[in-house]
Amino acid sequence: MLQDIRDNAQSTIAKVIVGLLIVSLSIWGMDAIIGGFSGEPEVATVNGTDITEREFLRTVQLETQQRLMQMENPDPSLIDEDQLRTDVLEALIQEAVLTQDAQKQGLELSDADIDALITQMPQFQVDGKYSPERFAATVRNLGMGVAEFRASMQKSYVTNQIRAAIAQTALAAPESAAQLLSIQNQTRDFRVLSLSQDEVVDQVSVTDEDIAAYYDENKAQFQEPENVDAVYLTLSQATLAEAVEVSEDELRAEYDSRAEQFAREERKAAHILIEAGAEADETLSTIQSRLDAGESFSELAKEFSADTVSGRDGGDLGYAGRGVYDEAFEEALFALEEGEISEPVETSFGIHLIRLDDVRRSDVPAFEELEGQLRNELARAKAEERYVEVRADLADAAYAADDLAGPANELGLELREVQGVTRDGGVAPFDHAGLVRQLFSADVLEDGYNTELIDVGDNVSIVARVKTHHEARQLELADVRDDIKATLEVMATREALQAKANNLVAEIEAGESVEDGSWKQYEAQGRGAAGDLSQLVLRKAFTMPRPGGEQPSVDAVVGLAEAHIIVLDAVNEGDVDRENPEFQQVQQFLTQLEGQREYAVYQQYLRETAEVERN
Repeated sequence: MLQDIRDNAQSTIAKVIVGLLIVSLSIWGMDAIIGGFSGEPEVATVNGTDITEREFLRTVQLETQQRLMQMENPDPSLIDEDQLRTDVLEALIQEAVLTQDAQKQGLELSDADIDALITQMPQFQVDGKYSPERFAATVRNLGMGVAEFRASMQKSYVTNQIRAAIAQTALAAPESAAQLLSIQNQTRDFRVLSLSQDEVVDQVSVTDEDIAAYYDENKAQFQEPENVDAVYLTLSQATLAEAVEVSEDELRAEYDSRAEQFAREERKAAHILIEAGAEADETLSTIQSRLDAGESFSELAKEFSADTVSGRDGGDLGYAGRGVYDEAFEEALFALEEGEISEPVETSFGIHLIRLDDVRRSDVPAFEELEGQLRNELARAKAEERYVEVRADLADAAYAADDLAGPANELGLELREVQGVTRDGGVAPFDHAGLVRQLFSADVLEDGYNTELIDVGDNVSIVARVKTHHEARQLELADVRDDIKATLEVMATREALQAKANNLVAEIEAGESVEDGSWKQYEAQGRGAAGDLSQLVLRKAFTMPRPGGEQPSVDAVVGLAEAHIIVLDAVNEGDVDRENPEFQQVQQFLTQLEGQREYAVYQQYLRETAEVERN
């Protein structure tokens, strides 16, 4: 159960929540912390409301993390910090404008409404039922308190209510849907005559003079870019782990020391959460007096707890093991005897009174069942310690050495070589922008130093040095002659096909008959591909103008090795059945587009009419 909570809280659930609420959380998440202070430095003021520097910096940090997560090889140096800060500030201003508008319209959610939303969200459910421990773990994983999370939900929800209201009032005329469906369902009658490159091969000739002229006119295309050959050392924690030996005694000792952990003790807790503040002591005193008088902890949780979701269940948080709750909360919980109530415990969420309701433990698995897992964990732990040590030694040795052979011998690492790394990179690990940038820095490229130790992956570090520097050079004509000839032949073939196709189009338009058995007829052809009909021809046929009276529409389309003459005889209007679900779907789609457009205009109006001061 504990592992399930950890996995879900740190993966799918966290991503979903972040995806839905990231802007709202970053803007409003600090309210509970900074709300009571004055004189907070601000970065902008929107209609008299400050956007504080703390809000701004927190959002910048979150956005930076988001962008790094989207990179295949995370590298902070690739982020344009000035543009990021500009984007974040504008997003904060826009969010403030929208939130203020919602407040003016009197839109709000009650505590009961928020409770209902939280309990219905699948992200906080286990087996289809709301789980307080999953909720607590998820919110904590987001770095928020309960009050902060609830505030962010309220503001984000009321803002979305306005968005939904505007979208729902949008209208799309049925005729627009009918017109779109008519075009979509349109069919065309046309004939196609195809020409292959074999029909013009006798017209294609490329001479040595042509090749030389093309080379002289396009010399920039035939340059080998500046590149380097490099030697490098790779330090990997995974490789170190493979070489680590773990003895039987170490495995037994680890198993014995963690036996209780493997038993996975879980404790069922209930709590009463009091928000920190001037009235907290008085509230706690009242609760304690009523507990001493024999009143029910559960009833007092319903009456006083700021965590109204668990409060409705008498403060019940369900079962959880270690690593789920705040450290202070966990320490207090695991020090209690069954049925005992703790002293007030202060965490980032507020002040808690905790009651231990039950303790359950699973059986300890046999040593043989865990031997492989323990061996891997001990090896990784030893390798992690060794990696940190060797990484520091390698960084120092590479910095001081005139080459990499010495550090390689000293630390038992393999000296490897790579060729042809350009400023755009090379094969892995030289596809890492930071490493390539170091390799082409003046210190390394010109002065002959080693690069710094660069972390190119998860516990993988590289240090490199330039072995040979190759300046950009002009390739000789002899080196590229065959490539140029092939290019010119393709160009000449296409030109010949185009010329022949143009002549045939002119003949047909002049009323001349082009008798050829290779004409293919397509009747009532829709926009979907059909058998031997290429997309090149199909796209052209549906962009040609309608035939005028008795005169067909004629055109040609030319590829690299073929040409097609198209004679369009008729355009057949598409059928539109207004009772068909397809018609309703198209109209709904157009309505949604119109709603999005109207909301975008509304947002722009609010933004343009807002009084914004940037500091």
